[in-house]
Formats: sequence, C-alpha cells, structure tokens
Amino acid sequence: MRYENVREGVFLSRPNRFIAYVETGGRTEVCHVKNTGRCRELLVPGARVWLTENDDPARKTRFDLVTVQKGERLINMDAAAPNKVFGEVLAAGRLLPAPTLIRPETRFGDSRLDFYVENRDTRAFCEVKGVTLERDGAALFPDAPTERGVKHLKELVKCVEAGFSAWAVFVIQMEDVRFFTPNRDTHPAFADALSAAVSAGVRPLALDCHVTPDSVTARRETAVVL
Repeated sequence: MRYENVREGVFLSRPNRFIAYVETGGRTEVCHVKNTGRCRELLVPGARVWLTENDDPARKTRFDLVTVQKGERLINMDAAAPNKVFGEVLAAGRLLPAPTLIRPETRFGDSRLDFYVENRDTRAFCEVKGVTLERDGAALFPDAPTERGVKHLKELVKCVEAGFSAWAVFVIQMEDVRFFTPNRDTHPAFADALSAAVSAGVRPLALDCHVTPDSVTARRETAVVL
C-alpha cells in the first residue's frame, strides 16, 4: 500500500492515545496518531516521523502520523495498514493459490474476523494483528493487554472445529526482525491463548514488511516462536 501527500517531521509529545504534537514545515502541528497502542519505545521526543496530509474539512487534525524511525529502521504505525497489506497478500494468492473469494470483515460466532477467503480446495478465516513492538531483533505482540485479541483467537479455534482453516496473522510493520513471539511479559493470557489455538489447529503466520516513508509492503514470512 502507498500513501500520498507525505511530509517529514519531528515528534514532540503525545498527550493522549489519539493525538501527537509534531514539528513540521516550521510549525507545530496537532496530528492524529493512527495507532492506539502504547508505542512508548517509538514515539520519543526528537524522533523522525512522517505524516500524511488529509483534505477533509470535517477533520480537526490536518495530518495523520503513520511512520516513525527507530534507530536505522522505519516502522509503520498505521493501525489500518496491516489489513490493507494482508489484503494485497491474499489477492496475490500468496496464502491460498487462485483465490475465488476474498471477503473482509466477516462474522463468525460472536466475532467479526478480518478476512474470509476461499479457493477451490480451502475455506479459511484470518484474523490480522499489526506488530510495531521490536526488542533485540524480535517482534512482539501485543504492546498492551488485548482481551479482544484473546477472544479472536478463541473464535479461530471454533472455526477449525467447524471445518474451516484458520490463520492468526501477524503483520510486522518493519523489516529484518529475527522472529515473532507473543509478548508474554505484557499479556500472558494472549500468549497462552495463541499457544492453545495453534495446538488446536490454528496456523500462525508472521510477515515482515518493507517500509518507506510513503509505503508499506509485505516482504517475507518470519519465524514464529511460541
């Protein structure tokens, strides 16, 4: 996926989950943060960031903060990006060859899962999580407790029990991590739920991404360590 109207800035502060103050073009702008996670290791004063400009007159903020530089690595922070990126993966037949149906936001049981996809041989549900936390070369999810994430994993198990294939997909919004692992320190219940789901037949899939200031693209499969 690609962004338009991108400009560079310097992160100043984040008074709450939804907005950040960024210096750009010689001015301090109030920007919408397109990620409600903690992101404490990313949004540090002085960090180099990239913004997209919107022209919606109903918006209170003119810019969205979508990308940040951490060390030598660019990390996409847009919470909407993982589903768009994985949608491109599905359309290209990288999960199921020659897909005949790709349907986003499909209800199963008590949850709305991110994708339903099928081809001649397989019917599958996929739940997608975006990963922005990196520690010592490992990508971790979540960066804050997510009861909703635990619920989704349990629903994927029910999909398997009902005869569907099911994937728990982790789109790592950065490049060149060594592996993906659930963040047991932050939310042990999610780590346990993922292990239980895999044991029940849910397939884990982690994909890293090539990130530039104005684009993010799925690159390659990354090892999953439970």
